[in-house]
Amino acid sequence: MTTILTVAILVTLLTSGYIVVRAGNINCKGSMPSSLFAFIAILFTSGLDVGLIMFPLTEFPTYAAEEVYQFTNPLAIEFGFWGFLVWGFYFLTTFYFCVIEPKVKLFEIPVIKLVNNIVIIGTCAFTGFLFLSYLPSYVDGISDPVRFGLVAVVVLMAVLSSTDISYVKILSIGSTWLFFGLIALMMFSTNGLGFSELLGTMASIGGYFTNLDQFTRPISDYHEFYLFWWFSWSIMIGQFVARFVGGIKTWQLCIALLVIPSIPLAIWFSVLYYNYVNAIEMTEYLKLAMVFVGIVFVINSLDSLIRLYTQNLALTPERFGKGKYILGNFIAMYGLILAYQFTPFDIAWIGLIVIGLYAAIYILLLQKRNQLVAQTV
Repeated sequence: MTTILTVAILVTLLTSGYIVVRAGNINCKGSMPSSLFAFIAILFTSGLDVGLIMFPLTEFPTYAAEEVYQFTNPLAIEFGFWGFLVWGFYFLTTFYFCVIEPKVKLFEIPVIKLVNNIVIIGTCAFTGFLFLSYLPSYVDGISDPVRFGLVAVVVLMAVLSSTDISYVKILSIGSTWLFFGLIALMMFSTNGLGFSELLGTMASIGGYFTNLDQFTRPISDYHEFYLFWWFSWSIMIGQFVARFVGGIKTWQLCIALLVIPSIPLAIWFSVLYYNYVNAIEMTEYLKLAMVFVGIVFVINSLDSLIRLYTQNLALTPERFGKGKYILGNFIAMYGLILAYQFTPFDIAWIGLIVIGLYAAIYILLLQKRNQLVAQTV
């Protein structure tokens, strides 16, 4: 699997570079164009989840201790798992669904449509399952009834939000500002952390860019898990957010996706890393603030995926009515989340299926290249 993943990453990155060089000035505009801030907010909050908030403080010690990560510092490793280059996956799929898919409609082919929607539903439920599984590590002493009840509320909120497309901008922009507020709260609550200390800590991220080649292939089994996760989400998120691209050139889209989300990630990880390096104990109210923002991110992620598969399969509120839509999706999604407890499910399986989808699309595009070139010109 590692070899397949490595080849897939290389092909994806080369394709992204080729697109920027050959189609850099093509105008990208989705069916529901939005401002750049709204587009990035939707992308940022749909494409990330609670792990962004909660994982780093538990991962820094691992990156500091294990030999495989010793080529750079833990902050650079953390940033490499979440930032910059991996957003190239989202650039490729966003460009595809914004510019190419409307011309070729490959995702309307029955087999591809079926596999795509199975991936979306499976990943959506698995995201909820991971949240259920990791809740005890986020909230000390949480009881099982509260844990299962909280996940049920999160799923219900996501289903409710997915009933109207206008909610997605409100939720995404609100979540983004909540995240900015969390960063500010953490900074001002951390003794000794001023802007000069923050900038000094952020300088360690340079270790990522000086070792960029290390992140183009799996560093470890854990890194492989992350990369399969990014692949699993890439087609779905590109398919969802492409509609919100507001009319920018391809090269601008690439820069926006690689750079803009990476800035708040770099600041957030640096604040957490400063706490880790200086052995600063996180207060309970800060932990609760982190959990709250993380929960909102999970609602965002589930909302985007539920909205996507229901539209793809014509399971919309307009067709069935809001009551049946909400009840049906809640039962299906929460039921799948509970069912995952009894399965040996691995995100790598979904990642491999998505890589297979990539391969199928590449082959079909090669067969249709003359038609595509004629339509693009």
